[in-house]
Amino acid sequence: MDEPSTGLAPLFIKEIFNIIEEINERGTTILLVEQNANSALGISDRGYVIETGSIVAEGTGEELLGSDEVQMAYLGG
Repeated sequence: MDEPSTGLAPLFIKEIFNIIEEINERGTTILLVEQNANSALGISDRGYVIETGSIVAEGTGEELLGSDEVQMAYLGG
């Protein structure tokens, strides 16, 4: 999925991410490209942070959300 939350109101974004989670819980693997990093990493088993075409960080969604470097550089932390 490419940027499923782009241009949506916050209420719809929450619903979209709930649907994505439900699809994944039913056994479908999802490749998600999303700039809403907090929401995407919050539901991700694995994540990659890409900057100018190169992977600059990777790990579980939880690891990336908890990373001080990722927080400061990409999540407004």
